[in-house]
Amino acid sequence: MRIRTLLADHSELSLIGLRTIFADVPRVELVGEARDAIELQAQLVRTRPDVVLIDHTAEGFGADAIRDGVRRSRRTRFVAITPDPSQLALMSALRGGVTSYIKKDCDVAEIIDAVLHTADGQKFFCGKILEAIHRASLDVDRIIEEPLGCEPVTLSERECEIIALIAEGCSYTRIADRLSLSAHTVTTHRKNIMQKLGVNNTAAVVLYAVKNGLVSPNKFLFNV
Repeated sequence: MRIRTLLADHSELSLIGLRTIFADVPRVELVGEARDAIELQAQLVRTRPDVVLIDHTAEGFGADAIRDGVRRSRRTRFVAITPDPSQLALMSALRGGVTSYIKKDCDVAEIIDAVLHTADGQKFFCGKILEAIHRASLDVDRIIEEPLGCEPVTLSERECEIIALIAEGCSYTRIADRLSLSAHTVTTHRKNIMQKLGVNNTAAVVLYAVKNGLVSPNKFLFNV
């Protein structure tokens, strides 16, 4: 059975490259192209693709476009293909409904395999994306299994305070004392924070705190 594939990118150069890559792949049938989110939703209804190959970081696209697309066509699977993604871009795509993730500078064989494996019901991450996931300590399965929602991931003021104190190296007991909370409450907040961020260790929480201005990077002797 042929894999009905839709290309979604605002860049004509990228679209030309993808057309060329898949022109000689027997199982893949290119059924359309979308250059913005509105056209993507229309193409999903019109072409009913098995796979959408999308640059969700491109102008006119984003996690909301993927999320809306997943709801509009439940049978369609999304493969993200982007330049170097940030941790937040990875998390946003995975939470939005992306099944697989590759980079634009991947080998041709990897790009083709991503579409084939995804259409066959598997997840596919190129080596460079796997490295980024491991560096960020992201729990992919947990992120993907979380229920989809329209609202962005948000942290309460209290959670931001706790993240900042964790990043400063405070123990749970010290955090509890400073915020007039019990140690158990702090532990519960930490668990909720890590679940929201899709991370599973303190180093990733520190990275989030620095990148989002909750604590100064000058406090640390390493680069982030």
